[in-house]
Order: sequence, then C-alpha cells, then structure tokens
Amino acid sequence: MRTPVHRHFLAFVTITSAALLLTACGSGDPDTTSVSAKSPKVPTTDVVSAVRKDGSAAKLLPAGTTSLTVAVSVGGTPPGTTYVDDGKTLTGQDVDFAKAVARVLGIRLKVEQASFEAILPALDSGKYDVGASNFGVTDERRKTIDFVTYINDGQGFATRADSKLAKITDLRQLCGLKVATSAGTTFEATLEQNKHVCADAGKKAYEVQTYAESSAIWSSVQQGRSDVVMSTINGLRYDVAHQEGLKFLNEFHRLDVGFAFKKGSELTPAFQAAVNRLLSDGTYERILKKWGTTGSAIKTSQISPPELKG
Repeated sequence: MRTPVHRHFLAFVTITSAALLLTACGSGDPDTTSVSAKSPKVPTTDVVSAVRKDGSAAKLLPAGTTSLTVAVSVGGTPPGTTYVDDGKTLTGQDVDFAKAVARVLGIRLKVEQASFEAILPALDSGKYDVGASNFGVTDERRKTIDFVTYINDGQGFATRADSKLAKITDLRQLCGLKVATSAGTTFEATLEQNKHVCADAGKKAYEVQTYAESSAIWSSVQQGRSDVVMSTINGLRYDVAHQEGLKFLNEFHRLDVGFAFKKGSELTPAFQAAVNRLLSDGTYERILKKWGTTGSAIKTSQISPPELKG
C-alpha cells in the first residue's frame, strides 16, 4: 500500500474538467432509424450527508490515514458516474458509495477522473489509493488487485427494439454479429477470450467493437454499425428505460462489484467494515433506491471473494 498521504483537500472534491476520451468507429452503412433519449434528470437526492463516523471502522485504517485519492471513470449514464445538470459536479452510485464510506471512516477524499482501463494499473503504481468504477470481481483481476465488495451487478445484453435477437444464453448466438462494448472491461475480456466458440462451431466469428463512452456505443447501434451491446446489467436497464427504440435482452453473468485496491493493501479491512456499517444503518438501501438498483443488493461485504460462476 502507498504511504498514507496528508494533503489538504476539500472533502468530496468535484471535477470540472471534461473527459478527453477517444471513441472507436465501426464500419457499415448508417441506418436512418434513430434512438431518441427521454433526457431524464439525474437523481440528486442526498443520501450521504447524514452518515456519521464509526470509530470501530475508522480504527482499522492504517495509522495516520486522513485522506485518500479515489479514481473514477466518467462518461456513462446513471447509475454510473456522470455529472449533474451543472456539468461540473460528479454523481453516480459509485460516487455515493465512496462518499458514504469516507464519512464512516472520517477521512477526506480527493476524487480524480481517469479512463476506465487506466485505473487498475495505476493502483499498483500508487497514483490512486482506491478505484471506484463498477469493477467486477474476477479471478483474473484478483491476481493483481484486492477488492471490497459493495454491490452485485454483472454482464448483460441489449439491442435495438426492432432487432430479431432474443435472449443471449450462449456466445455462439453472437457469431457473425458486431458486438459493441466498453474498452478495458470484463465484457471485452469475456468476448475476446471466447471468440473461438464460433470457429469451433464452424461459424463466422463475431466482431468485438470497443468504445470509451456509452454514448458512442448507442450511436453505433442507432446507426446500424453494431448489432448488440454487452455491458453492465444495471447500466443497460437504465439506458433501455430512458431511451426509445431499445430493448434489454437478458442478464448473462452476475459478478460481485467492489472498490479496487493495490494487491496487499491495508485499506481493505476498514472499507469492508464501512460498507457493512452502511448496510446496517439503512444508508445502503437508500443509495440503491436512489439509483434504481435494489436488485443488486448484497447481504454483507467481502474482501476479494472468488468470481461468481454460472
């Protein structure tokens, strides 16, 4: 673990710089059918300020820890990290959980924005103390990263409402299709690692198209450059609920989601105790209700549990 830092930061710093993200482009003729957003307001209910410090959890922090740097990835839609209407203040389920845990532990946060795929490698270098961007707990990631779980989400599929695609239970159903997903995610890894299933079945391989922002993913689907999207279950359900012309296909694989730390970090016991405190005092339920993710509730926080199978 990096040595605890003693910097004078305001609690829960908001980020004012816009994300500098590159989006990939697919091929194919654009389709004129559009997907129109309903433009819902981002939830702004305050579910954090009433949280109080818990002495027993705070005692589990390494001595002298008064502030931590938390990295988040911005650019998606709720419940992922996004901006409120002012275009400056960060919000989202992960942000609320990070703020709530910090209040339980009595520490200050410096929130820094980073691309999703850059956060986990940067934990090892000590650039960040914690990553909070809906990181799924996988056995591969557990080799180099420690996790403290706080929700259960996972992998799912969605597409245009006029698509003939139905429930995806086997990746061989994707053979010959163009699959849009986010770069550096478990979705990309799952798709790349299993490309052989099409060749094994004597079928044309599916094409994996990666993007840095969810808006680019849906634009690709809208324009007919992608056939289907693989992303977070909660994120897909939100997008489908708030955009016309889309449909959620199904959950594919559930995963525990957790705060990410450098392997061997001494911060994990304190974060686990803080999450469990939120579970017991009602804050946890209020956060999930705010973001419409009550189906992702866990019963207790765990440190680096084995990847969920099946």
